[in-house]
Amino acid sequence: MIIQQADTRRDIRDFINFPYKLYRKDPAWVPPLRRELRAQFNPKANLFLEHCEWQLFLLKENEKIIGRIAAFMDHLAMDFWKERIGFFGYFECIRDEAASALLLNAAKSWLQQKECSSMRGPWSFVSQEWGMVVEGFTSPVIMAPYNPLDYNDYMSAYGLEKVKDLRCWEISFADGYRIPERILKLTDAVAERYGIRIRSFNIKQYDQEILNIIELSNKCLIQNWGYSPATEAEGKAMAQEMKRIIQPRGILFAEDNSGRLVGFAIVLPDINHLLKGLNGRLFPFGFIKLLWGIPRLRRYRMFALAVIPEYRNKAVDSLLYRALNESLRAKDLWIEINYVLEDNMPMINAINKLEAKPSKLYRVYEMKI
Repeated sequence: MIIQQADTRRDIRDFINFPYKLYRKDPAWVPPLRRELRAQFNPKANLFLEHCEWQLFLLKENEKIIGRIAAFMDHLAMDFWKERIGFFGYFECIRDEAASALLLNAAKSWLQQKECSSMRGPWSFVSQEWGMVVEGFTSPVIMAPYNPLDYNDYMSAYGLEKVKDLRCWEISFADGYRIPERILKLTDAVAERYGIRIRSFNIKQYDQEILNIIELSNKCLIQNWGYSPATEAEGKAMAQEMKRIIQPRGILFAEDNSGRLVGFAIVLPDINHLLKGLNGRLFPFGFIKLLWGIPRLRRYRMFALAVIPEYRNKAVDSLLYRALNESLRAKDLWIEINYVLEDNMPMINAINKLEAKPSKLYRVYEMKI
């Protein structure tokens, strides 16, 4: 087995295409759109890479690709955290512990050369697409990872240890879910007491609404583990990518009685539900399937929910959850709340009060290097 850097166009193409071969017989895997995946590795398309150094690696045996991994440094994150934490991501490998160790060692060695003090992952070039599935090996929702159970054994065998777990829940109206009556009474009282009003995303003022989300994110999430502020350019670029799938009724803002924005919630249509069977290609029929299917989707991923510090522990988060359910109301509505940090107890308590059902668990690993 030989490790090589993936630097040429052909190498990068092979790096991107490898999972389509590895998972071709796995019914739970959802092939991402190849066009979007290629864009993740293009600095002109993915502005996150502007403040990163990165290297891709391929593992080969008898000229056949059997694994891949990326190593990278995010200079903005390191400056914000004041720690030289490097990352590995895009780990995929045949079921072989020795092969996985070679890949992880390649990433570690590269990060050591860059004088990083630790290696954390899996982490990707996409905002908040972190972690490895530990529980709930069902098909992933949009912008969420998927992997075989064995990968976790490979991480542990190499010496990587859990640094943070990320929890997920789901609600299914088709299975009889309803918001508990006590939550309805609580949120009515909260709205009246604090003068909170919920409004939908104004698509006619798209650019300003995106700036509102970026500003709120940097206020609300700045203390969250793993968070580093996104640049305005990154936020706008992501917003443009999502523009074709977002639904205004799935993005809500909370305003106080002075009209100040105090929180927001975003759910994204789970287009992964439509991507199965397309093998990552929009043509010849995938485009039609998406165009027809997205407006009819009743499956969503809760992508973000945040409340500014002075309004935390006042059930504004519960009010946003309730408002989303009412905004998206459908007999077959299904939402995965993906994800919440394992130690974010205010958010976890709010979700438990909603009586959502635990579904998945992701794990982020780390080791000193």
